Amino acid sequence: MTPRQTRNRDRADRGIPEATVARLPVYLRALHALQERGVATVSSEELAAAAGVNSAKLRKDLSHLGSYGTRGVGYEVEYLVYQISRELGLTQDWVVAIIGVGNLGRALAGYGGFASRGFRVAALLDADEAIVGQEIAGMTVEHIDRLEDVIAERGVSIAVIATPASAAQSVCDRVVAAGVTSVLNFAPVVLSVPEGVDVRKVDLSIELQILAFHEQRKAGGPVEYEPAGDGDRPSDQAEYVEAVEL
Repeated sequence: MTPRQTRNRDRADRGIPEATVARLPVYLRALHALQERGVATVSSEELAAAAGVNSAKLRKDLSHLGSYGTRGVGYEVEYLVYQISRELGLTQDWVVAIIGVGNLGRALAGYGGFASRGFRVAALLDADEAIVGQEIAGMTVEHIDRLEDVIAERGVSIAVIATPASAAQSVCDRVVAAGVTSVLNFAPVVLSVPEGVDVRKVDLSIELQILAFHEQRKAGGPVEYEPAGDGDRPSDQAEYVEAVEL
């Protein structure tokens, strides 16, 4: 069993909900900001406000980690950073390969926040001969044909897919077959993976569309569709909500 699988099993044994796990990185980001300001202790109310949740939810989330704070004092920032980092597996080095070195892939390769959070980008791969061989963020872009060898040689734990949608599934199939069980997908497509493989999808266009929906609502909402015939066609807003839910 891999360290990640062991950690997931232990987390399940302790009954930590997935919703709590999803909020832990948000708490960690707020705590790092407090550390940078030299704050040693923080109350649950202050930390909850910084993370954008209510204090009762935060206290319940942290209780799953065995951290309850001290009445009248709050939480020790440095120790809470350690607890959450350990729970998320950030106290060890995670090797990342970025596949697809277009504009987005280049931006990800140059992002300095990965290394400070325990993620080491060790490989950049692309199928475009014009890109292969280029130096980006101190690394040489390698050909996608070497994907399996790179994963094995460098111990890649996480694959970041930033390819066009048409290539994403085949790339995902290859990284999974090579033993990678964690995938961060930036391609605008839903990936099919076997059980035991975790995929996190980042779709910027969907997030922008949701923001556009809220902006439209704040401005008074869309013009309702007026049917010319039977009158049972839904409004544009209802269609949009259905699309977002889907």
